[in-house]
Amino acid sequence: MAENTNPTEALAMTIAEETTKTKKEVAGNTESDEKVNQVKNYASIVSIITFVLSVLILASAIWLLYMKDYDCEELLRLPRLQIGIGIGLIFVSLISNIAVLLRSRFPVPGFFLVMVPLIVMLTMGLALVGANKLESRRLMATPKWFREKVRHNDNWENIKSCIYNTGTCDDLVSRSLNLKAFDFSIKKLSSIEAGCCKPPSICQMEYVNATFWTKVEGAVDESQQQYSDCATWQNDQNILCYNCGSCRHGFVRVMESKWRNLGVLLILMGLLLIIAHLSLFVMVMWEHCN
Repeated sequence: MAENTNPTEALAMTIAEETTKTKKEVAGNTESDEKVNQVKNYASIVSIITFVLSVLILASAIWLLYMKDYDCEELLRLPRLQIGIGIGLIFVSLISNIAVLLRSRFPVPGFFLVMVPLIVMLTMGLALVGANKLESRRLMATPKWFREKVRHNDNWENIKSCIYNTGTCDDLVSRSLNLKAFDFSIKKLSSIEAGCCKPPSICQMEYVNATFWTKVEGAVDESQQQYSDCATWQNDQNILCYNCGSCRHGFVRVMESKWRNLGVLLILMGLLLIIAHLSLFVMVMWEHCN
């Protein structure tokens, strides 16, 4: 027959079990608190990163508002678009900071409030760089829009006159007075200088100076479409290659370069802010659930 357990031993065992259980609960609570504190620390770091990105966007907006317009941009009303994007970036910066400040009290409204302008910003950036199916002939400053603008002769007549009035080709002549043919051939020219102030290289004309070239008899067949600019070129300083397709392409390349860079900036900043706010939203919601 089994002996009865000593009451003292039973009490000791009960106390030991309760102590072990309490220690496990305390350990569990401590581990949970550590995770919460760790998430809070991560959230604070992401908040700082988000604030820094917002400041960078604000700086970009100020840069856009004060950046000098390219020659002849005003004919395409691009300075207005530049100012509009700058003001839009200021609002994005403010909304981003407001969403960070209100993340604990209103996480869901704050998240959706900042996501809308960020998605618009990202979409605009993709359009400016000519992303597939996002650029449009009606959306200003996209590659397709620029090509459509210079394709119309009425627009090009105004742009051509503007390029002439800026004295771009006269400036090229003054900078190249003492250059020989080889030196001029390796000189770095802007897209407008290369397209409007000199004949295309495929014409194989002989260099006299930057804006005066001699045609070589029989070098090219000017009746062919690819050599049409060779027939268009004239040594008249009022004509040169302003009517050439290369001049139109040169102007488009200059405009595209500026607005593509702006598009890349919008894409980069938009993606970084979307990732930062999404991470912050997940962390805050995890805190609330725990």
